[in-house]
Amino acid sequence: MSESSSTPSPIFGSRSDDDNDLTEGLDLGFDGAEDLLRVWRQGLRPDPNLTVSEWADAHRWLGSRASAEPGRYRTARTPYLRAIMDALSPGHPAQRISFMKAAQVGATEAGNNWIGFVIHHAPGPMLAVLPTVEMAKRSSRGRIDPLIAESPALRERVSPARSRDAGNSMLSKEFPGGILVLTGANSATGLRSMPARYVFLDEVDAYPASADEEGDPVTLAEARTTTFSHRRKVFMVSTPTIRGLSRIEREFAASDQRRYFVPCPHCGAMQWLQFDRLRWAKGKPETAAYYCEGCERPIAEHHKTEMLAKGEWRATAVSADPKAIGFHLSALYSPLGWKTWADVAREWLAAQGSEEMLRAARNTLLGETWVESGDAPEWQRLADRREAWKVGTVPMAGLFLTAGADVQKDRIEVDIWAWGRGLESWLIDHIVIPGGPDDPAAWDKLTSLLGRSWQHANGAFMTVAQFAIDTGYEAAAVYAWSRKVGFEQVAPLKGLEGFNRAAPVSGPTFVDATIGGKRLRRGARLWSVATATFKAETYRFLRIERPSDDARGSGVLDAPGTIHLPGWADTEWLKQLVAEQLVTIRNKRGYAHQEWQKMRERNEALDCRVYARAAAWILGADRWDEATWRRLEAQAGVETRLPVAVPTATETAASAAPKAGNLSTPRRKRRAYTPNFMRD
Repeated sequence: MSESSSTPSPIFGSRSDDDNDLTEGLDLGFDGAEDLLRVWRQGLRPDPNLTVSEWADAHRWLGSRASAEPGRYRTARTPYLRAIMDALSPGHPAQRISFMKAAQVGATEAGNNWIGFVIHHAPGPMLAVLPTVEMAKRSSRGRIDPLIAESPALRERVSPARSRDAGNSMLSKEFPGGILVLTGANSATGLRSMPARYVFLDEVDAYPASADEEGDPVTLAEARTTTFSHRRKVFMVSTPTIRGLSRIEREFAASDQRRYFVPCPHCGAMQWLQFDRLRWAKGKPETAAYYCEGCERPIAEHHKTEMLAKGEWRATAVSADPKAIGFHLSALYSPLGWKTWADVAREWLAAQGSEEMLRAARNTLLGETWVESGDAPEWQRLADRREAWKVGTVPMAGLFLTAGADVQKDRIEVDIWAWGRGLESWLIDHIVIPGGPDDPAAWDKLTSLLGRSWQHANGAFMTVAQFAIDTGYEAAAVYAWSRKVGFEQVAPLKGLEGFNRAAPVSGPTFVDATIGGKRLRRGARLWSVATATFKAETYRFLRIERPSDDARGSGVLDAPGTIHLPGWADTEWLKQLVAEQLVTIRNKRGYAHQEWQKMRERNEALDCRVYARAAAWILGADRWDEATWRRLEAQAGVETRLPVAVPTATETAASAAPKAGNLSTPRRKRRAYTPNFMRD
């Protein structure tokens, strides 16, 4: 470009007087000198002073792979996210931003926009934490890779994963001036891997209570930001869970508690949307409308777009930390085309009558915590609900067996549970083996249970599919026995404090075992169980109401999760089953947490139930597909509402003898999920 060109620009203009001063004495007569100067001038130009939302509108593109609405990202589609994203910008004074929200309101995309902004405009070390390492990998493939690939501004800064020395792997994305590391809250190694200026904590209420038993994962992740002082940003996002246990509720309560106020289209009154003002005709959720708290007139849904555009966040409390701000949003704010008010009403009505569904609706629709009942079901009520079936027999709807064993000083107690669809369950047998872990005869009797069978109502005989045993007392003896009989059928368990509803059972991990006085490194396998989760579930299931005799006669089935107790279960066993209560404890700093406390000394029945439930989880019953359940029902002769494939002549001959609870499956031509224990 010649010096006689028009007015210089900071990028492509001709040499300025300052250029001449800086390049004086240099030989710039070589080919490419002008290109070097142009790049040099471009480097001197400061980046535009963009906020995260402005960056997203200018540079973010959504593809069909990761979005239902592909194309250029528009903050105007979800205007309530603008202030949240802008609080993540470097110029905003907030350092801790919490977002307690309903499901599917765009929160994760706001976090992804922040990631893109950091890569493009504010590079530095960034840590993104998902509940588990596996979820972090899925997020990398399903969200972060499309984020980079579909936005040109990011694609030129992060090398493709397939290129040599790209610095781009599944859980690590390098870019000029920084790095993005993804990890799981269950990995203490990942949480302490590096210092981080930015930390994105997604779905924190699904985090385990402790990361590899090294402490609270949120605390471990935040400790990575210490060296960045006032320049750090921590963004914490989650759908809440249980009152008193919810991390995101605790963060929101300690913040300035911002609500999104929108104007009434009739009177202009500013208000934040509350569920009790959503009303509909009885039994007609499609008539749902929001009633203004100012003029009490109904607001039709088509007004929502304009209301959201004119909305604003307002603080409703004073934050304990001036650098901590918090936002709350329910599904009532979901934009048109996503979740309608009629959808919210319909899902709320569908949840009535089921405590579990109501809890999910409160969490995912309202973005609010569920108040867990701490009252244990009365043992007298359970006694009145006992049913008549013979000890050691399996009712028709029972499809497979698990066992839970509790090792005591002078005995080993074992409960056998049968399981059906929806985790409906029946107590089949209660066995007390005298002698304790120091008595070889006790272990011999326990071994005999692995091969013992219980008769199904169809005449078949069923064995225990998974035998779970606690290692809390004399772990070495349990490891030695488990190793001797084999880990395919036996699962040693270790109970962990706290709740973990995302993955209440984790493992197995390899631990040292002592066999015949010789220590074997990694000689045993151990499963970790968040016992509080299964205790809470058991109490919810015990409170499920049973259909009346008339309703049962008309074909009404028991609700999923129903626990059936036999008439032979005595008073002592029933009292043990409800021997604990969930209570709220506050520490010296005022933070509340819930824990299970004994109301009586003996609680073996509850412990054995938890272990047997963990065994069902290990088998995969919480994740089985429809075909697996139908196959087990076909074995047991249980009618299914869906059509069952007509068996071949060979299959008919093979099934002539009655069988049930057989957890093996024939090979399929079509690839499908099949648990390891069900493979040939």
